[in-house]
Amino acid sequence: MTRERTTGDRTSQEPARSLDPDRTLDVDALIDDPKTRIVVCCGSGGVGKTTTAAAIGLRAAERGRKVVVLTIDPARRLAQSMGIDSLDNVPRRVKSIEPVDGAAGSGELHAMMLDMKRTFDEIVEAHTDKERAKAILNNPFYQSLSAGFAGTQEYMAMEKLGQLRSRDEWDLIVVDTPPSRSALDFLDAPKRLGSFLDGKLIRLLMAPAKVGGRAGMKFLNAGMSMMTGALGKLLGGQLLRDVQMFVTAMDSMFGGFRTRADATYRLLQAPGTAFLVVASPERDALREAAYFVERLAADDMPLAGLVLNRVHGSGAAQLSAERALAAAENLEESRIVDQEDGKVGVRNSPENSATSENPAPSDPEDPAPSEAPTDPEPSEDPDPSESSEDPSVEQLTAGLLRLHAERMQLLAREQRTRDRFTALHPEVAVAEVAALPGDVHDLAGLRAVGDRLAG
Repeated sequence: MTRERTTGDRTSQEPARSLDPDRTLDVDALIDDPKTRIVVCCGSGGVGKTTTAAAIGLRAAERGRKVVVLTIDPARRLAQSMGIDSLDNVPRRVKSIEPVDGAAGSGELHAMMLDMKRTFDEIVEAHTDKERAKAILNNPFYQSLSAGFAGTQEYMAMEKLGQLRSRDEWDLIVVDTPPSRSALDFLDAPKRLGSFLDGKLIRLLMAPAKVGGRAGMKFLNAGMSMMTGALGKLLGGQLLRDVQMFVTAMDSMFGGFRTRADATYRLLQAPGTAFLVVASPERDALREAAYFVERLAADDMPLAGLVLNRVHGSGAAQLSAERALAAAENLEESRIVDQEDGKVGVRNSPENSATSENPAPSDPEDPAPSEAPTDPEPSEDPDPSESSEDPSVEQLTAGLLRLHAERMQLLAREQRTRDRFTALHPEVAVAEVAALPGDVHDLAGLRAVGDRLAG
C-alpha cells in the first residue's frame, strides 16, 4: 500500500505505515489462553460484529476450546453459515469442526441466538413459585416489558451471559452485543433496568403490599387514592391496575435483579473477560470506537484491542492513483501507450475497421480503412456508448486504470482514518481484517475471516 503526500504542486509517494508489531493484536494468543473465558465483541451496527464473533468462536473451537457463541443477530445467514437450520435460546452444536494440527484438545462449537422474552420468562420461572410465575407471565404489563422495554434486550444478553458462565460447560463464551444506536447501551442496561425496578414509582406502587392488612391499606388509602387517581388519568385505569398487579407479584424478585445486574457487571470487569471493539475503517465507525475505548477504560473493563474489519488492499500498490489516472487519460485521448516506439500498433483488425461506425484516428502509415455503409439518416456525432463495436484493448485498459485509481484513493482514505485513531489511542492493539470479495455464507467463509483476523 502506498500513501500520497502533496507538497505544493507536486505529489510524491511514500510507503503506507504498517501496524507497529508491538501494537498488533494477537488474536490466537488471546483465544489460546485458558484464562480467557469471555470475549465480548462490541461496536456500532453494520461493522461485521456478528461475523467477527462467529469467526472467533469457530477458530477457538478448531484450536481446542469448548466454545459457545451468543449472538443477537436474528438474520438466518449466520445460522446457515454454521450449518444449522435455525438458532434459538438453546445452544446448538455446530458440526464439521476441523481441528488444526497441534490443537490442545478436542474442541466444540455451540451457537445460540438470544430470545429476549424467553430469557425473561426463564428468570421469572427460576426465581418464584409456580403460581406467582403464572400470574406474572400472564400480566399484560409484564408482556410489554419483557418484549420491548428500553434496555431489556441488553439486560437479557447480560443475564444469559451470567447463566452460561455459571453452567461451566464451556471454557470460552463469545458474546455478540446487541445492535443499538449507541454502542454503550449494553454496559448501561443492567444498571438502567435495576434502577427502574428500584425506582420511586415502583416502590410507591409496592407500598400497599409491603404494609399489608386492612389497617395498612386504610392508613395509605388517602395518599394512594390521590396518587393512583392522577396516574390513572395519565396512564389509564387498566394499565395502572396491570402495573400494580405486576409489581406485587414481582416483589420478591426485585432484589434479585439488582444483585444479578451487579454480579454481571463485576463479571465483565474480571481478568478472564476480554473486550474487542469492532469497527470498519470509516470515520463515523472509528469515532464511535474511540468513544467506546474511552468508556471501557473509565469503567475498568479489560480491553484486548480493536478489530478493524473490511480493510481494502491492492496487489499493485506501487502504481499511485495519479499515475493511473494520467495513463488512463493518455489512452483515452491519444489511443497510444507511452512505450519506446510511442504506439502499440493498429488498434483493430482490418475487418473491424471496415465495419466500425465511429473509427478512431489512424496512424498516417496505416492503410486507410474502407468506407463503412451508412444509414439512411446518419448521425453527425454518434454516441460511442451506443456503438455496437466491442471495446478496444486501450479502452478496457483505461477503464481498469480508473478502477485502480479509485481503489488507491479508497486505501488512502482508510489509511488516514486509521492513523487518526492510532494517534488518539496509541495504547490500543489493532488487528486488521482484509475485506473479502463476497458475503460469508458457510464455515469456509468464517475460517477465511478467522485466518485474516489472526494475520
